[in-house]
Amino acid sequence: MIFETAPAKLNLSLAVTGLREDGFHELLSLVASINLADRLEFKKAMQWGLLCDDASLATDRTNLVLKAAEVYQAQRPDTVVGEFNLKKLIPSGAGLGGGSSDAAAALRLLDRANPSPLGDKTLLQLAAKVGSDCPYFIKSTTAIMSGRGENLETVSPQVATSLKGRRVMIVKPPFGVATQDAYGLLAKSKAYVSPSAAKQKLQDWLSQPAADPSLLGNTLEPVVFNKYLALPVALAEVSRTTGINFRMTGSGSACFAFCPAKFDAQAVRQILERGWGKGVWVCETEIL
Repeated sequence: MIFETAPAKLNLSLAVTGLREDGFHELLSLVASINLADRLEFKKAMQWGLLCDDASLATDRTNLVLKAAEVYQAQRPDTVVGEFNLKKLIPSGAGLGGGSSDAAAALRLLDRANPSPLGDKTLLQLAAKVGSDCPYFIKSTTAIMSGRGENLETVSPQVATSLKGRRVMIVKPPFGVATQDAYGLLAKSKAYVSPSAAKQKLQDWLSQPAADPSLLGNTLEPVVFNKYLALPVALAEVSRTTGINFRMTGSGSACFAFCPAKFDAQAVRQILERGWGKGVWVCETEIL
């Protein structure tokens, strides 16, 4: 049995600049992995299979782990076949990329299990066939994501160092937001960002990476917050009471804030529980 960790990610910024002819959206995003991860195990078996400790997740071919296995096998028909065991810590419907990270971990596991690996370059191509976020998770290093998510540019050592180890608090209400729904809301509103303005804004931050990158914004946040009013109402109360401003990551519903030197995490949780109920999920972690 072999295993891989599958880290979550934060979209520290997310600018959606338009709808592409292929139906996907064009985006520009600063993405970093965090010290929160699922664990995916693999062992040889007679046929593909998936077990998961989260009963709410499907373990059939709709799961991205098995979709990744199918994509890998299509590239390499003689691949080792086996069973995956997924242990979840990343919440679903959060915008943290858990499903995509699990799929990328499956590709890495299969490449390790075979005697002659395909290598990262081929895995990146296969990951793009599984999902837009999947290529990022092949390496999970801080990067600038563009296209529909398949184009990745590694940030400079200066930028990576400025982000590494920074503490973040992530919160999520009891409900999730489906990625397709969030982008559908944006497509209806057509509230896209100018590509040139998005690039300039990101470039300005890259030259001063000590600043808070979440201030670059998330194009999906206004449309998601407009539909799911519980999000902005509770977070506004957190801001008013504690001074901590949360921003949405990815397509939501999870939101994050950089932790100030002194802050009361329990006070934040209590405010959110009053607005969202006892099913609030809170995580204090750091950027890898």
